[in-house]
Amino acid sequence: MEQVSIEPEPETPRRSHFVDLAPLRASPAFARLWVGGSISGIGGQMTIVAVGLHIYQLTHSTLAVALVGAFALVPMIIFGLYGGMLADAFDRRLVLLLAAVVAWGSTIALATIAWTGVEVVWPFYLLTTLNAVAATVISTVRAAVTPRLLPRRLLPAASALQGIGFGVMLTVGPALAGILVASVGFAWTYTVDVILFLSAFLGILSLPKILPEGEVQRPGLESLKYGMSFLRKAPNIRMSFIADIIAMTFGQPRVLFPAVGALVLGGGAITVGALTAASAIGALLSGVFSGRLGGVRWHGKAIRTSIMLYGGFIAGFGVVLAIVAMRLFGATPGTVADANIPAIAIASVLLAGSGAADNVSAVFRSTMLQTAVPDNMRGRLQGVFTVVVTGGPRMGDIYVGLVALAGALWLPPLLGGLLIVALLAVLVRVQRGFLSYDALDPQP
Repeated sequence: MEQVSIEPEPETPRRSHFVDLAPLRASPAFARLWVGGSISGIGGQMTIVAVGLHIYQLTHSTLAVALVGAFALVPMIIFGLYGGMLADAFDRRLVLLLAAVVAWGSTIALATIAWTGVEVVWPFYLLTTLNAVAATVISTVRAAVTPRLLPRRLLPAASALQGIGFGVMLTVGPALAGILVASVGFAWTYTVDVILFLSAFLGILSLPKILPEGEVQRPGLESLKYGMSFLRKAPNIRMSFIADIIAMTFGQPRVLFPAVGALVLGGGAITVGALTAASAIGALLSGVFSGRLGGVRWHGKAIRTSIMLYGGFIAGFGVVLAIVAMRLFGATPGTVADANIPAIAIASVLLAGSGAADNVSAVFRSTMLQTAVPDNMRGRLQGVFTVVVTGGPRMGDIYVGLVALAGALWLPPLLGGLLIVALLAVLVRVQRGFLSYDALDPQP
């Protein structure tokens, strides 16, 4: 098992704003895992987009496409928790390898049915659910592995690098999928993902054996109960989860984008694409300029500030929609020629700001989880974190859909952004110790 000595804290904070690449130099194992995960993640995002396009081509039904996520949600939650229990009971390298084999196999199966011309929809639901479950386990276990490969002081920089990788996946993957599907078809698109996924194996196979430290419990209900009991006694970790749930529930306007492109800002699908990409670009840029995040000591304050900024950006997006909608007086600009370019630009900048703020919050929330939680509990708590990240946006979709029934597309983001700011202000006053969380003395 690879041992990493905890290096002393640097005497002076890092001055560069650019991303700190020290984790890649300090641990070749982490570097290979990060590079492999980022490359394979591009392929994974390609397949997600390709499957949606493929199902729509077969059914011409938006509902059929939406069912991909609906079918996968509950299994992802279950296996997010179970994957965490596996990480706390067995060699994490082995768990990663087995999950990767399942993910790769499901992608091979998608490519196979595309090459053979299968036109039945249910295999796509089955295989994408299997792929999503395996990806959830990989994400959960990989986050539990990182603190064993790096000294504590480099974990914020490692989280920032993960944010960069995620941003690249979300920007390059969908764009590449669109190009490949249009030029060479679905079968070759899935096949490219099969090839790209090989990079994930290179990262995993090069890891040392990583057994959990401390008391080990067999996966099962008792293990899960023990993890939940720990969470009840961990106010800082619990608060970070609650803050993220609030942000994701009230600050996810993505389901509005098609209607916004058709009825408010104009530009149709091009506007939808711009708004969707803006958040990912913001997250990517915040990762690139994350060099000084490792010198931040008070992580609770940083999480509070970044999530409140996130709420402010989302509320600002709602204000833009409200101003444009009030000036339109019921007009429906659905074409590119009717696009309100200045409003689209401002809205995109605000959404990019929200993506940047969310990524900064994620850096500190992830670092808090990796440093304040004991190693033999880290997988289970990371599993809960995965459930929060997975379920929060779905709850946000429900919130937006219900509030939008009032007939005003600007109301969900404006109200939601204000609620995020207000609720965070109240919560940190109730849980005052959260703002005192000290990265030099991490306490759960």
